[in-house]
Amino acid sequence: MLHIHNGDLCAETARKAKISGEHVAWREAMICGPTPGDIPKTEFIKVRAAHLAEAYSFTLEKCESELREQHLAISDFSAHEEIVLWFEHDLSCQIHLIYLLDWFAQRDLGKTNLSLISIDELPDVHLFHGLSQLDEEQLTSLVPRREAITPAQLELGSKAWRAYSSADPARLILFLQSNLSALPFLHDALSKHVLRFPSTRNGLGRIENLGLELIASGYPKFRSLFPAFMRREPGYGFGDAEFYLAMQRLATAPVPLLKNGHGANSAGDPARMFLSSFEITEQGEAVLAGEEDFVITNGIDTWLGGVHLEGKESPWRWDEDMKQLLVRW
Repeated sequence: MLHIHNGDLCAETARKAKISGEHVAWREAMICGPTPGDIPKTEFIKVRAAHLAEAYSFTLEKCESELREQHLAISDFSAHEEIVLWFEHDLSCQIHLIYLLDWFAQRDLGKTNLSLISIDELPDVHLFHGLSQLDEEQLTSLVPRREAITPAQLELGSKAWRAYSSADPARLILFLQSNLSALPFLHDALSKHVLRFPSTRNGLGRIENLGLELIASGYPKFRSLFPAFMRREPGYGFGDAEFYLAMQRLATAPVPLLKNGHGANSAGDPARMFLSSFEITEQGEAVLAGEEDFVITNGIDTWLGGVHLEGKESPWRWDEDMKQLLVRW
């Protein structure tokens, strides 16, 4: 039996609990950076490695090696009678889940069975955020609750990944209008992804707008800012590093919205990251009030799934009043 966990914490707890089988930590963060779906898998790994190396200050060689290693682990699926995927309800986990469902959907699994453990709550856990917060006994209790992945789930996961990794956001919007009930957490998760597009009001997505709002309302220190963000938006499944990078982009823009005191230049320095303190600038206050537009002032160069937004304007904008993703051109 091979268990694939979303990250090291869950995998390590499962090993300590002596849950039968091999345990692989899926070390990725596909919620951030480029995930273009129209390139070969070998090239995709290189693209992801380049992003991870830059974002977290790792060497490119280390990132490529680890990504290849985890893909080799799943490529050896035929050596196992069962593959168990452990991915909870939030957007980050759901992206990794649909990536893996798409990967397995393209292969003849033979006698290998696929199972899924995917939850959004546990009775004894107050404020459930993810599987990584569970102890050995709690993780072990989930093993008998795993369910066989159906052909319908494989097909839906594959369609979801292709929509998320598409260069055309219209494909994702159309997908969200279809029946997604085979994967019960998918609709809510991908709906949150759409909110990350620049708003028509001020050019910032949901993550950046909430970060600015919290800093302006009394959470300047990152060690208190990130927990405040998680209380408001647990459904994204952001780690501290992903949220820090989002705030740091606002601080390093040509016309910055934030000042970062004592902060790290990347998310690869956890100590300095948690010592950092953000201060909102006059431009930040204007953008937060909807008086200025971040993209018009600074341009944009960011990836949301397979969509690369770049240049002096974003062709796609989220309209909060209409609750729609709009094409500006």
